[in-house]
Amino acid sequence: MKVIIAEKPDQAAALAKPFPHKKQKGYIDILPCSIFPKGAYMTWAVGHLLQLQAPEKYDSSWKSWKLEKLPIIPARFQYEISYGKRQQFQIIKSLLTKKEVTEIIHAGDAGREGELIIRNIIYQTGIQKKITRLWISSLTKNSIVKGFENLKEELETRPLYHEAFSRACADWLVGMNASRVLTILLKEQGISDVFSAGRVQTPTLSLIVKREEEIENFKSQPFWEVKATFSMEENEYEGTWVKENESRVNQKDLAEKIAAFCKNKQAEVTEMQTERKEYNPPLLFNLSSLQATANKRYLFSPKKTLDTLQKLYQKGIVSYPRSDSQYVTKEEALTFPDILTKLSKYNDYQSLIPTPKSSILHNPRFVNEKKVSDHYAIIPTEQVKDPSKLSADEQKIYDLVIRRLIAAHYDKAIMDYTTVTTLVDGRATFESKGKQVIQEGWRKVIFDQKEKDEDLLPPIQKGDQGNVKSVRVKEGKTQPPKRFTEGQLITLMKTAGKYIENEELEKVLRETEGLGTEATRAGIISILQDRQYIKIQKNIVYPTDKAKVLIRSLGSSILASPEMTAKWEQRLKEIGLGQAEASQFMEQVKKLCQKIISDSVTSAKAWSFQDLDTSSIKAKSKKRGKSTPFGTCPECGGGIVDKGVLFGCNQYSKTKCTFAISKTILGKRITQTAVKKLLTEGKTDKIDGFSKGERSFSAFLVWDKNSKKISFEF
Repeated sequence: MKVIIAEKPDQAAALAKPFPHKKQKGYIDILPCSIFPKGAYMTWAVGHLLQLQAPEKYDSSWKSWKLEKLPIIPARFQYEISYGKRQQFQIIKSLLTKKEVTEIIHAGDAGREGELIIRNIIYQTGIQKKITRLWISSLTKNSIVKGFENLKEELETRPLYHEAFSRACADWLVGMNASRVLTILLKEQGISDVFSAGRVQTPTLSLIVKREEEIENFKSQPFWEVKATFSMEENEYEGTWVKENESRVNQKDLAEKIAAFCKNKQAEVTEMQTERKEYNPPLLFNLSSLQATANKRYLFSPKKTLDTLQKLYQKGIVSYPRSDSQYVTKEEALTFPDILTKLSKYNDYQSLIPTPKSSILHNPRFVNEKKVSDHYAIIPTEQVKDPSKLSADEQKIYDLVIRRLIAAHYDKAIMDYTTVTTLVDGRATFESKGKQVIQEGWRKVIFDQKEKDEDLLPPIQKGDQGNVKSVRVKEGKTQPPKRFTEGQLITLMKTAGKYIENEELEKVLRETEGLGTEATRAGIISILQDRQYIKIQKNIVYPTDKAKVLIRSLGSSILASPEMTAKWEQRLKEIGLGQAEASQFMEQVKKLCQKIISDSVTSAKAWSFQDLDTSSIKAKSKKRGKSTPFGTCPECGGGIVDKGVLFGCNQYSKTKCTFAISKTILGKRITQTAVKKLLTEGKTDKIDGFSKGERSFSAFLVWDKNSKKISFEF
């Protein structure tokens, strides 16, 4: 008899569904059938049923956070049962102990983490019986049955366990030691909060903080453009004045002189250039590209997309969600015609199917077995479901996946981009741009309603003559770099290799898919939020002063650079392929921990955070409602405190005083330092970077006693 261990209860239910079975407490009894002649027990973990032990479990002296107790390096790593999960562990152990059980089927997710979760449980029970491995990428009936008929030997996937175990232990070591040394040293400087640091979260945070510094240091410059409307017989169109390919004028009076010169003058079309561009259908989705698309289209957070996709996977209607590949094998491609036929029954897809191409079996843009490792791209399975029967969120994600597959069966999109040169009075040059759709192709399937088409040009020809109907000067300002959205942050983590100067390491990080994995990136963003390093408002990511303190304290430390992740991923990948020893890797990690500690102690002498609101960071560690006031309320004389998303009066509960200042005004983060000055002097220093629409401006913030409101002073 066999015991099958799945990763989650829902997954276990899906795996048992093709076979006759009865539900029991903590497991499912699979009755004798052709695949399991003697029957089987199907049980499950509840995610990470086990966790690495806390430091004090190895050595009681490690419970206190003291510099002299670092580094923390256990002689041997041990796991313990996670809080609240002991009952399920005991159920699994009792099933494995049964005399009639001769084989254990490891049915965790087909990847590194799944390998680690289930093997840890088996090893923790101490029971030694034959292990085989179920390795599938979808939960359809056919895939499940075929998977159980073709189980892998456990030796084939054991290196993945060594890779995942090494990763977990190394992350524990670096996180534990870096977090403690930084927290201890920052506390000596009066910043009493816990500062967690980690191999993936810290370089990700560093990239966010660096972008914020670029924005804060950006000096906006005004510029002017001259826009003219031309009349050519019955046709009208607009152009922008250019000289040496530059349309911006740095002096307002010069722009006005150009406009005055052009007023009511004759104009002639002197040149027309058309460039044809072809766009192939987009690749199929992996998790990161789907998360980025869902965030841009629907403002879904990466975690929401992954959670929704997981539900669709457990229903058996999409393939494995945590895939890092955008390709499929020929075996999957053979199923596509049948999937498309089933999809054509539903209203949303009837006009799109049949597709121009009946098969993509021989198209290497989508079918490439060399680029499929653990899993293939995220695709709808042959178990097609009516989208209208799904929840609203599930419909949106399912539709994105479906349309990517349909688009792959369409022709390329072809566009003509035309640039028209118009000469005014033989001297002033204007350019007009427009586009024309020559072949709609796959854009019929995937369209972005928010995408703004460039102006379509009227049917004008070279040599056409007319006059300037009107002319105006348009003022603008140079814009700072934009902050990242949640979706862009996923892409940033995936492409962090471009921030590495070492070409070999950049290549490694690119091949290993950047910072984190498809499965962990959404979780990293959640961790950065939970630990108060970032705030996400209206889908925009802002670093907090706590984040700035951490990254500044690390300075040029390798812990804040993607370079370390690249080196780790290179060695971990080799361990997973059986080409490197985990023990050697762990020795290098231990040396790295010692270096992080010594470097931090040395650099702490030069740390300076005077320009940051460290008092608000200290307030985080105090009990709720006990934040330290940093100023006096101009309304009632109470204390002004940090209330999370705003600065407000601490007497609200007693007097209902409503004095408050938002931490974000017109896209600009307002610091505690600025609010302090406002409270003591009546106005802040000049603040750059306010934005309204496409316009950016600088202003002072002023407290108006009469209106009792914050206002701008220019």
